[in-house]
Amino acid sequence: MAESVMSPETIAAANRELAGRSPQEILQWSVERFYPKLTMATAFGAEGCCLIHMLAEIQPGVRIFNLDTGYQFPETLQLRERIKDRYGIAVEMIQPELTVAEYEQEHGGPLYLLRSDQCCHDRKLVQLRKAAVGYAAWLSAIRGDQTKDRGKASVVMWDAKFGLVKVNPLLGWKKKDVWTFITDHDVPYNPLHDQGYPSIGCWPCTQAVKEGDDERAGRWYGTVKKECGLHVIEVQDGGGI
Repeated sequence: MAESVMSPETIAAANRELAGRSPQEILQWSVERFYPKLTMATAFGAEGCCLIHMLAEIQPGVRIFNLDTGYQFPETLQLRERIKDRYGIAVEMIQPELTVAEYEQEHGGPLYLLRSDQCCHDRKLVQLRKAAVGYAAWLSAIRGDQTKDRGKASVVMWDAKFGLVKVNPLLGWKKKDVWTFITDHDVPYNPLHDQGYPSIGCWPCTQAVKEGDDERAGRWYGTVKKECGLHVIEVQDGGGI
């Protein structure tokens, strides 16, 4: 039965209950608490592919969507089809109202070159807000060691930006945990990971990195930006639904 109300106290209690639990146990808890008002956003990263594999076994009916900016790598789009073939799960592609051509014409050229934050906002954040309507919680595949913002997250939290509960089953995992799971379960993943791309976003703002570089060094290379904004924590008084 879907739970539509969680107070700050209930969220704190959930985090105590789930402390030390496996991602599968956290997903099971999420399904029991929120499904069918539970959804998942994925950029088809290695972590997200792990969660899709787990959901296929726990509750394949959870709606999974991708924020298709129009700037994704061909390999990323091909991975969607491989996931569909493997699990029978068709990840929904959420697209902005304007095509890339229309969007660039409106702004006099590629906006990612001049105002990448606005490009991310228009083509990702706005779309997630729309996709989240009618849901009580969303699943994210972030790890706590990826960025400072992600390190501030908790397994269960109130996401003020999108107005629903956010659950992060892989928050305690490290990179090695992700790839051990992928290897052990033969999980489909983006071949760009084997070509020096540990983190993959839109092609104009992603490049390969050298071995030993930070995982997200190739995202918005040469700038301080390491997040599109989806996982930047916003604090709102009340903190609950």
